Amino acid sequence: MGPEKLINEFVERMRKAAGTNLVAAILYGSVAAGDYVADYSDVNLLYVLRDTSFASIAALAPVMEWWGKQKHRPPLLMGAEEMRRSSDVFSIEFLDMQRHYRVLWGEDILKTLEIPMRLHRAQVEYELREKTIVLRQGLLVASGSDEAKWELLLRSLPAFGTLFRHALIALGDAGTGTKREAAALLAEKTGIDTGVFGQLIDIRENRAKRNSAKVDEVFGRYLKLVEQVTATVDKMLDPAA
Repeated sequence: MGPEKLINEFVERMRKAAGTNLVAAILYGSVAAGDYVADYSDVNLLYVLRDTSFASIAALAPVMEWWGKQKHRPPLLMGAEEMRRSSDVFSIEFLDMQRHYRVLWGEDILKTLEIPMRLHRAQVEYELREKTIVLRQGLLVASGSDEAKWELLLRSLPAFGTLFRHALIALGDAGTGTKREAAALLAEKTGIDTGVFGQLIDIRENRAKRNSAKVDEVFGRYLKLVEQVTATVDKMLDPAA
């Protein structure tokens, strides 16, 4: 079964299990945007509930167990008021959801969600720093295997691509382009060489072969790139730096 059929079945199972507690089922991310890559992309789903108590979530366990057996990540579970109250601290996530999403069932909660931007810049820097540290940790674990290093690089692309685009938003750009376009524009605005990002996207999308490059050389350039972007966001947006 392809992702669309699985997604539809998952929503139907959730509707039956949650009953009147389900407010909305929303698909977002790569499937909604049309750039899903089977070997690397996640199926991103948000279920909005009226009640998020232990008993209400426990009632969904059999459906979640079935979904896990399909080898997909668990959905997000949130309350409608919780979404409204947390939109300032999850500005990156909710802005991206609003950019590409599809209501599979229920209310269009995202359409009317207001997202304050006062904490956006700090969140961008935090996420860049946290994911750079995680990337270094992954490199330590994968250091003895070229295959593991390639997988680490390719799976990290969506997260860093998103953060590159939000770095542009923090710097005053609309951030409406693709991840590839965001990296190119970031290079134009900051002078940072982002060429390795496009190279990795080509490999991820099967436009280029892994054996066309040496993984250690690519990883070195990539790690330097994310460190430079992080430092640039910090220095350009913090007058005291």
